[in-house]
Amino acid sequence: MMKYEIILYWSNEDNAYIAEVPELSGCMADGATAGDALANVEIIANEWIQTAQELGREVPQPKGRLKYA
Repeated sequence: MMKYEIILYWSNEDNAYIAEVPELSGCMADGATAGDALANVEIIANEWIQTAQELGREVPQPKGRLKYA
């Protein structure tokens, strides 16, 4: 289970739900349903982390829920 914050929203432009992981730069996925987008972003986030580790890049620690927005 991923511990990073996920922002989930509907995109009229993409006609899909979008899930973003703000702490992992550029990490986002879409889906026809909110559940699909969340499942897809978990796969993408794991791939993001794996790629960063393979390249010797720093992987940020999950900060959890934002206290303000």
